[in-house]
Amino acid sequence: MTAVSHDVVMLSTADWDNPFWTNKQHVAVQLAASGYRVFYIDSLGLRRPSASAQDIRRILNRLQKLIVGPRQVRENICVWSPFVVPLQRYSFIRRFNRFLMSAMLKFYINKMGIKQEILWTYNPLTVRLLNIKGFKKIIYHCVDDIKAQPGMPVNIFEQAEKDLVERSHIVFATSPKLMETRMAWNPNTYYFPNVADFKHFSKARDIETIIPGDLLEIPAPRIGFIGAISDYKVDFNLLRCVAKARPGWSIVLIGKVGEGDPWTKTGLFQDIPNIHIMGPRPYAELPCYLKGLDVTILPNVLNEYTESMFPMKFFEYLAAGKPVVSVDLSALREYRNVVYIARSLQDFIRGIDEALKGNVAPLEERILVAKEHTYEIRTNKMLQLIETLPH
Repeated sequence: MTAVSHDVVMLSTADWDNPFWTNKQHVAVQLAASGYRVFYIDSLGLRRPSASAQDIRRILNRLQKLIVGPRQVRENICVWSPFVVPLQRYSFIRRFNRFLMSAMLKFYINKMGIKQEILWTYNPLTVRLLNIKGFKKIIYHCVDDIKAQPGMPVNIFEQAEKDLVERSHIVFATSPKLMETRMAWNPNTYYFPNVADFKHFSKARDIETIIPGDLLEIPAPRIGFIGAISDYKVDFNLLRCVAKARPGWSIVLIGKVGEGDPWTKTGLFQDIPNIHIMGPRPYAELPCYLKGLDVTILPNVLNEYTESMFPMKFFEYLAAGKPVVSVDLSALREYRNVVYIARSLQDFIRGIDEALKGNVAPLEERILVAKEHTYEIRTNKMLQLIETLPH
């Protein structure tokens, strides 16, 4: 039993039960392991809902969880799934949500004896959705430029996030661009890139790890991407051109189509036989699939969102021991010693060609970089900074 030293209310932008874990769940786990009691608040639905079956199911699921109330999911972690009206572009809706959220949160933290010591938020609309005055320390963990995602109320986000950054005691940013822009509002801003569960993804290098049969059915060489398959993140045209230029390669895409963007269409791939959309796979099985890939890729579209993004998959690929070829993401330039950064379509193809020939950074060097970027190491460094704040 881990002794509890402090209480943290974590306002997430990802549901705890989402099978595709992000920073939020991993940080909550590390905080709990460090003796913090975490009251984890599921995503509050920032983008406008679509009429898709996926969004309708999510709304119905949230209503069911609302009846249940907060639930213990792990030692020192309790999850609450509040219901708010997901139409944040309207001021009267935001005021209603703020009143409802603040009242319900106060009720539950009083009932459960949770102290308002630390508010750790990922939500740029925090000050519009919650009364934060009672918290001793406000931590804003800025992991994405969320306003650049489809369906977001941009103007509202910009002012609300500026207010939040200015009122935060510490801001953590996951990319150089995010750090630069947020530091203009708050000098107490620190750069901590996205990291990986090294122990989990290093299983891809274990002899005992078995490559799944459905992947083995796809001809080698297999060039793979694992992550959200959404057209505001992934350059579908790039993948189409690569597949047509190298028909002997199998382009393997593992992940949920439309994650974060239910309007995503994959029609560009319909006539390309060597592009294989496998759909999502359980987190526990991802090392098995990584083992069966010859080269891993980051084929992101270059836009406002990805300019401020540090791809979570980068260190996971490295931990798995795989060569990595990426488009020119600014956040990855400092790691050019372990990743091939391509600046054009032909350069991207050339990078994969070289990786298939074995012309890549030594395995030991890739593994060393991955070992230095784990959730445990990063969270401990963050906590050290937080503990320097006056009580």
